[in-house]
Amino acid sequence: MNMKQLDEQVWVAPQISIEDVAALAEQGFKCVMCNRPDGEDAGQPDWDDIAEACAAHGMVARYVPLAGRDLTDYAVHGFAEAMRETEGKLFAYCRSGARCEILWNAVKATAEAGA
Repeated sequence: MNMKQLDEQVWVAPQISIEDVAALAEQGFKCVMCNRPDGEDAGQPDWDDIAEACAAHGMVARYVPLAGRDLTDYAVHGFAEAMRETEGKLFAYCRSGARCEILWNAVKATAEAGA
């Protein structure tokens, strides 16, 4: 699994499989967040299946989909909430990891603007 660390808390990556969830739990992740809508590509695992695997491994599962790269308040607030409420490592994924990083940057920019 190819993942990129953005800060002390957040890692992002391309689409994961259900089998990847166990490895994420072993690596100490506390939360798995999907920033990709279900059904975006053929063969993509359904979010409910990933969420079920997360629960089986004691991780919080969050579904904050963003279609394309155009930010929405819903997605930015959802990403910020996940960061705020997760004590420990947070793993976010989408098709390539880019949307997750865009959302993370938006959260950081919002926090800096409010500081």
